[in-house]
Amino acid sequence: MSAPRFTGTTALVTGAGTGLGRAVARAFAAEGASVAVAGRTAATLDETVALIEKDGGTAAAFTADVSRADDMRGLVERTAARFGGLDVAVNNAAVLRGEGSAAADLDPADWQAMLDINVTGVLYALQAEIAHMRAHGGGAIVNISSTLGAHVRLPGMVGYAASKAAVAALTRAAALDHARDGIRVNLVSPGASDAPMSLRPGETHEERAARLTSPLGRLTSAEEVAAAVLYLASPAAGSVLGADLVVDGGVAA
Repeated sequence: MSAPRFTGTTALVTGAGTGLGRAVARAFAAEGASVAVAGRTAATLDETVALIEKDGGTAAAFTADVSRADDMRGLVERTAARFGGLDVAVNNAAVLRGEGSAAADLDPADWQAMLDINVTGVLYALQAEIAHMRAHGGGAIVNISSTLGAHVRLPGMVGYAASKAAVAALTRAAALDHARDGIRVNLVSPGASDAPMSLRPGETHEERAARLTSPLGRLTSAEEVAAAVLYLASPAAGSVLGADLVVDGGVAA
């Protein structure tokens, strides 16, 4: 059995209370990292910490709103104070609003919410994380986007697709800007995955699986997305910069 890849490191994961963020946080902890789990809802963050600790890992929960620059600076400061630094950050927090709305009919409030959290939230997170990493020898950052936007389009998903395409562009630009700071910035773009965001209101897991098909004939698991994140954050990806790793069962192939 291979040695844990992240022993002695600190990882920060936003949107870690549920779904993909929780799976990513648990995966880092399982490989030896001390994990700061962040989000807006204390109860779900505490559940993530409890799961990590039950498995023998180390984690702490911090409430923060990615759409507030002060919150993100404070989150990085609290993480470093608790665990002694910040080596890896995963910017996963996102919302889906206005599903089913055509471009002409999208509610401006839904559009603004997705810009504030999905795009500006990633920028604020990057700025806070990079400020710390630049002053402490570098690090690795993985942003979570989606196949929707840069890779595929679907009717009624205009706002979400636009916000996630922006994350892809932001990631590549930041990767070039900060390579010489010793900071690697990369992107994972999941397709439909086994996470709460892909469930429509009142929809069963079986109904979702029938609606969201792929060439593999199944949904991507949250653990498969987490595995891609951990690879990009690991020393094995030391020469990978500005990459967009698509994990979607072949939908965008």
